[in-house]
Amino acid sequence: MRRLFVDTFYLIALLYRRDAWHDRVVSFSRNLTPDDFLLTTDAILVELLAALSTKGQHLRQEAALIARLFMGGPDVTVIPQDRALLLEGLDLYERRLDKEYSLTDCISMNVMRREGITDILTNDHHFTQEGFRVLFS
Repeated sequence: MRRLFVDTFYLIALLYRRDAWHDRVVSFSRNLTPDDFLLTTDAILVELLAALSTKGQHLRQEAALIARLFMGGPDVTVIPQDRALLLEGLDLYERRLDKEYSLTDCISMNVMRREGITDILTNDHHFTQEGFRVLFS
């Protein structure tokens, strides 16, 4: 069983056909099995919805559908956002002032550490800087 963290990069590339990574992400998705454990956070879903909010009605609808499926289905575990998670993310954000990590990245990194996940569905090199394995490069 693979344990994978789902990043915003992955979801955008999956939904947005014009994304340069679309074909690779779709191909990867076809190889996921029911044994693969997928985890993400509310913060990732918020970031996805914000990123696709200006891409037209169709993509807005697709993003909303994915968010609802993730939150309501058994295939992906979504860690809910609460004040403690936000503050932990803010702590890492403040400790890495020399980096360009977003707050969402910091929340994701903390959740990955807590859950023992090392592999992330992203191409974001910031995760490599923290010792995680980026699966798209």
